Amino acid sequence: MKFLLSVIASLLLAGCSVFGQSNVETAPYTLLKAEPEQKIEVRNYDAMVLVSAEMSGGGRNSAFRKLFRYISGENEGATEISMTAPVFMGEKEQAENNNQGTEIAMTAPVFMDNRAGGAMMSFVMPKEFALQTTPRPTDPDVKVSELKNYKVAAITFSGTLSRSNVAKHRDILTDWINANGYTAISEPIEAGYNGPMTLPMLRRNEVLIEIK
Repeated sequence: MKFLLSVIASLLLAGCSVFGQSNVETAPYTLLKAEPEQKIEVRNYDAMVLVSAEMSGGGRNSAFRKLFRYISGENEGATEISMTAPVFMGEKEQAENNNQGTEIAMTAPVFMDNRAGGAMMSFVMPKEFALQTTPRPTDPDVKVSELKNYKVAAITFSGTLSRSNVAKHRDILTDWINANGYTAISEPIEAGYNGPMTLPMLRRNEVLIEIK
């Protein structure tokens, strides 16, 4: 189904298998509070460089393709950087992007912000990239930005990123935020860590809400 390709961004996660194992770099954060029984954490991401494309209009599939082409070399870089994971796309798609610029490793998770009118899919750049050193996209639909001091409450869950599963855990997280003296200051963000080859019960998904 169409939703499968919307989650295929997670195929960029290195070593992903049917059992959910992955060796990919994960965006670092400081753990401020943890509720292990509910799989809820309060985190602070000091800084992240994101490359993003709109999901509105062309949808998640279109956004993914644009971001994939960017990390595969459709940018203004000149130094080749080895990928940390195989990326499973069609041969034609890969051939079209050879030797166009910097090939960039992927970092987990893939973020999906589904706000009406401004829905975005974002890849996290590896930690060695700063905003100033991130290659500029050659596609005007791909944007580079930096997120600093991003304090969130996050809930981790298995299964798929279906609307019902996301809504269920979003509600649990929202109730926890309200009960623990925090204030939500953003709409929920979805995050995927595994590819569709991974068994649903072994996948790592998250909903994050920015808080203060």
